[in-house]
Amino acid sequence: MKVLFLGGTGTISSACAALAQELGWQVALMNRGSRPAPEGMELIQADCSDPDAMKAALEGREFDVVADFIAFTPLHIQRDLELFRGRCGQYIFISSASAYQKPASHYKITESTPLCNPYWQYSRDKIACEELLMEAYRGFGFPVTIVRPSHTYCERSIPVALHGKNGSWQVIRRMQEGKPVIVHGDGLSLWTFTFHTDFAKAFCGLMGNPHALGEAVHITSDETLTWNQAYEIIGRTIGVKPNLVHISSDFLAAFNPELLGSLLGDKANSVVFDNSKIKRLVPGFCAQVRYDQGVARCWEYLQAHRELQKEDPSFDAWCDRVIAAHFAGLRGAARG
Repeated sequence: MKVLFLGGTGTISSACAALAQELGWQVALMNRGSRPAPEGMELIQADCSDPDAMKAALEGREFDVVADFIAFTPLHIQRDLELFRGRCGQYIFISSASAYQKPASHYKITESTPLCNPYWQYSRDKIACEELLMEAYRGFGFPVTIVRPSHTYCERSIPVALHGKNGSWQVIRRMQEGKPVIVHGDGLSLWTFTFHTDFAKAFCGLMGNPHALGEAVHITSDETLTWNQAYEIIGRTIGVKPNLVHISSDFLAAFNPELLGSLLGDKANSVVFDNSKIKRLVPGFCAQVRYDQGVARCWEYLQAHRELQKEDPSFDAWCDRVIAAHFAGLRGAARG
């Protein structure tokens, strides 16, 4: 089977490409070439923001499966429809589980849960992409499969709810130094973390799968944790007792408006995913890496790769400022 990944070097796509190659498929990656393609994979070098460059690089080529990991807006989808109509047996769009209704009307998320997110433009753009692709499927049989990942991570970074531009390392440093670590809300909302190799098993099971055409499906672990449990697990893994400070998501977003989407539009909501659909489409699939096991893998990897231990002074200072304002407010309320 000949497959093309647009992107192919990110957290999710790298694991999917590696497994596809293990399965004996011919894997090609299309990107700017800032990272070399893994051995045995073809690199088609083109800037995916330039449709003409993509068209020239793909001239005369067809694929059994095309998976776009870097499409975020309807304009990207329009480009792909023009490029791949009649030239692939299946097109897989990577959407997002954040597209599901916020706040949810039911605690358990299925693929029939409405798509509506008034808090996050990123999610609304993904919804618009899905609508455009399903119109193409119904209108002229475009062979689309929609995949909705939730919080998927790899060994290069321990997953947390809040971090700065350099990733989660500064949160780990704060734990090690005994400094308070921010947890949104009361830390009791439920969340699901999925290790990228588990995601890849389900994803590759959808590739070339005729039963997946015209379908939307999420891929997540079955494990559910509170955010308090997640941070306690990180602390145990690195050998400290974390000093957790609970601050409302609204308060946090007031200090950084960008958090409005990622918190109120995503992580502040409790989510429990019903994975029966992916298990029906890919018999035998079951995520195997528990969160504590995944964090242990991350910690081992980070200790061996100092280049990933990126300090983030601005995020550190932001945390101190927000925490100080939080406690000042509590003291003022107590005096009042």
